[in-house]
Amino acid sequence: MAVRFLRLFLSCCLLWLAASTSTALAASRVGDGVVAQRFHKLLDDQWQWSLREFPEDATALGDMRYNDKLTDMSAAAAARRKVAQALFLARLNQINPAQLHGQDKISYAVFAAMRKREAEINRIYGTLPFGAADNWMPLSTMRGVHISFSSLPRDTPFKTVADYENYIKRLNAVPAQLEQVIARMQAGMASGWMPATINVARVPGQIDTHLNADMTTNLSYQPFLKFPSDIPPAEQQRLAAAGRQAITTAVIPAFQQLKIFFVEQYMPAGRKEIAASSLPGGPAYYQAQIGDMTTTDMTPKQIHELGLSEVARIDAEMSKVIAGSGFKGTRAEFVKFTNTDPQFLFTSSAAMLTAYRDIAKRADAQLPGLFAELPRLPYGVRAMEAYEGDNAEHYSPGSIEGARAGYFDANVLNLKRRSSPSMESLVLHEAVPGHHLQIARAQELSDLPKFRRNAYFPAYSEGWGLYAESLGDEMGLYANPYSKFGQLTAEMHRAARLVVDTGIHAFGWDRERAIAYLEENAALSHAFATAEVDRYIGWPAQALGYKLGELRIKALRAKAKAALGADFDVRRFHNAVIDNGALPLDVLEQQIDAWIAAQKSGAKNSAIQKTAVMEIAEPEAVATKKTVAKKALTKKAAAKKIVTKKSAAKKAAAKKTVTKKAAKKKAA
Repeated sequence: MAVRFLRLFLSCCLLWLAASTSTALAASRVGDGVVAQRFHKLLDDQWQWSLREFPEDATALGDMRYNDKLTDMSAAAAARRKVAQALFLARLNQINPAQLHGQDKISYAVFAAMRKREAEINRIYGTLPFGAADNWMPLSTMRGVHISFSSLPRDTPFKTVADYENYIKRLNAVPAQLEQVIARMQAGMASGWMPATINVARVPGQIDTHLNADMTTNLSYQPFLKFPSDIPPAEQQRLAAAGRQAITTAVIPAFQQLKIFFVEQYMPAGRKEIAASSLPGGPAYYQAQIGDMTTTDMTPKQIHELGLSEVARIDAEMSKVIAGSGFKGTRAEFVKFTNTDPQFLFTSSAAMLTAYRDIAKRADAQLPGLFAELPRLPYGVRAMEAYEGDNAEHYSPGSIEGARAGYFDANVLNLKRRSSPSMESLVLHEAVPGHHLQIARAQELSDLPKFRRNAYFPAYSEGWGLYAESLGDEMGLYANPYSKFGQLTAEMHRAARLVVDTGIHAFGWDRERAIAYLEENAALSHAFATAEVDRYIGWPAQALGYKLGELRIKALRAKAKAALGADFDVRRFHNAVIDNGALPLDVLEQQIDAWIAAQKSGAKNSAIQKTAVMEIAEPEAVATKKTVAKKALTKKAAAKKIVTKKSAAKKAAAKKTVTKKAAKKKAA
């Protein structure tokens, strides 16, 4: 009796415990769901805010709601944005990441990294009309309205009358925006936040692009030269006249005033010093830029020493390639040979463009061997516009929402700028498997919030581009010593940047020493080395991300290969790297560690692999999936057992028949 009572009591206790646990788990789920909703609301609020604040970016991304507006660059707008950024961070700090799961957990880490970097930079500027989203140097040879305005006609859709009318409103808004740009430069002059004079010498020539009074070649007027056929002729004439008037009475005069101010007042007030650490923010400003561009806490000294080490390693590889080529001569003579010999040069822009497209097609064919899943958005290879002059080749992102393909923009204007040995690595970096593949894949990840699908971290994105160059050997490219040397030269260039950027901004290098270092070690021409150094001066730390990101990705690949051995699949590894969108490097490492753990545990199907994101999703969800998988395996085993039994029975019957026949034969 006592035993029976004890059993009954224990059963009741277990039932109560199970019910309590279930209730607690359900309550926890409800609580986590509420937190997730708040978090999703925060992400959406910040994303929508960014589209409103920067309407040109919205247009480029395919969101057409603000196509009649330009970015407000006033001091009031800069202050407003800093307040908004602080409020977003405050809202984020009220969310407990422990109550987020799956992709939300990653989104929290990425969003937090972005907002904290913003806060750090905003603190340096204080109450000045500059901020993380409002550069103190609004015009440089690399960035500014004089450059971004040129791409507006290309990013804007021109399908309806309303599209044209919105664009005309933007043209008429240019004077107000450029007045704000001038006011920001005046604030820089008053506060000491000024560029080195030598670093902005090319800007006036870039502004000249917008002073062209010939409407047949004026960039801003190009949309009015060809209308969609369904817009009536009378409307076409009206819109073309309005566009012409806006350009001649608003755009051109506004850019003329900008150039006058820049040449007569801004440039003469520029600094003689070139180091970022000599700006009012001091060394802390350069360290903040390193953090923003590399998503690491590395110091200038650590980066400088790493750069020296990489330069020495790559130098040895380059020497081996020269020796293996059979070339008789010095390194300098080999470089000159590959850059100037007629066999490596093109005689027409059309021939050079065709060569680029051929490389792209050969690269395309190798992608299935390197990726388990590929993006659908196509890309093209086109010649850079004449207004871009002798600028570097680059990738122009496409947009799924904007129904626009991506493009590798090739500089075929200056046929002596680049010889054929350096072209293969360039295509791999800018097109596939580099920028286009990674960015297009991110845009297609519909289960990610929009800020992650469109995120850009130089260390990740440029690191991936440089890593993509290294895949050329696996893809069957670099088939001769000249193209292999071209790839190593490009890698050496990025390694030398670690030395030169930190040398300029932290260790007192002057411009001439930096140029000489690039000429000597990276085999750059004097003109190219000069342009590169001026870029590093004007955009501190941006050039560091390439090599630091590439080294991290290579280290993660080696780590995964060592951990998984024969089970390592490079195709799935590459998708593991790109299938979460662009990430800070520490978050990327966490994801690859989780992916390795999932591969080790035998989670081969995509449903289970998706749980390998910072944690193994919800325990009960995993248990359910395991149960389903177990049942499927049991069912499969049972089916196999039945087949085996039937096969055995058939064999036994056949054997019995043979035995009987043999017995009859023997009896006969």
